[in-house]
Amino acid sequence: MKPIGIVADSHSSISQKLAGELGITILPAPFYIGSHCYYEDVTLTREQFFEKLDSGADITTSQPSPAEIMALWDQVLTDYETILYFPISSGLSGSYATAAALSQEEPYENRVFVVDNGRVSTPMHRSILDALELIEEGYQAKEIKTIIEASKNDMVIYIGVETLEHLKKGGRITPAAAALGTILNIKPVLKLDVGNLDAFKKCRGFAKAKKTMIEAIHHDLETRFQEAYREGQITLMAASSASAETTAQWISEIQEAFPGMNVLCDDLSLGVSCHTGYGALGIGVACRPKRP
Repeated sequence: MKPIGIVADSHSSISQKLAGELGITILPAPFYIGSHCYYEDVTLTREQFFEKLDSGADITTSQPSPAEIMALWDQVLTDYETILYFPISSGLSGSYATAAALSQEEPYENRVFVVDNGRVSTPMHRSILDALELIEEGYQAKEIKTIIEASKNDMVIYIGVETLEHLKKGGRITPAAAALGTILNIKPVLKLDVGNLDAFKKCRGFAKAKKTMIEAIHHDLETRFQEAYREGQITLMAASSASAETTAQWISEIQEAFPGMNVLCDDLSLGVSCHTGYGALGIGVACRPKRP
């Protein structure tokens, strides 16, 4: 048997195809559209999701059931001695608490290690890549969990939102604020920091929102992440729920603003896209976890 397998949920923005290339396993997140349950990237494509979202359908996220989690763990444990399991951040869902409780039961105790470092979408993807590197370096599963969780504060992502409709629907802004914001062409920038998705700034127009996000990353690299940036221990990230053309233009703008830095770009996870809607763009940074 191999020593360590990695399992994550699809809130990581890692598709089933990419998971196969990385040698990891993805648990598809369930979504309810009306009364029907769909599974991300299995029975629900991104195109179908946004078509339903834009039509005004009632879409809600849901946790994977304990039975679904354990069935997948059982499957992976036939090939691996231990598992590192990455659910969506505990700050955004109860999935972590459920998985952590299950991991204390037989036959999972000391075989399944549930990681919570406050991440979702591309930052969570980056954490999984970090875990793969740590496995290659010879660390044990329990050690990797500790190292990854210790880096939870070393990340930030900003997301610019094209429409206020879904923030209104999710209760994050009032209908009156959404109506006024639409009239004034207000494009909010959200900040994802250690598991919480909060308002950062309100911008007049999406061009201003993109400029604000790039300026915020420049500021973070010069202050909060200065040491890691100086040592070359930074990953620049991008995320998008926009068209391929808009996404490519956004990556080009990021590369122009940060010459010489590679960009890890993903489709924005559907769980976050429920709140942002179509057309959102994100940029962030994550530091390489420090080794003991």
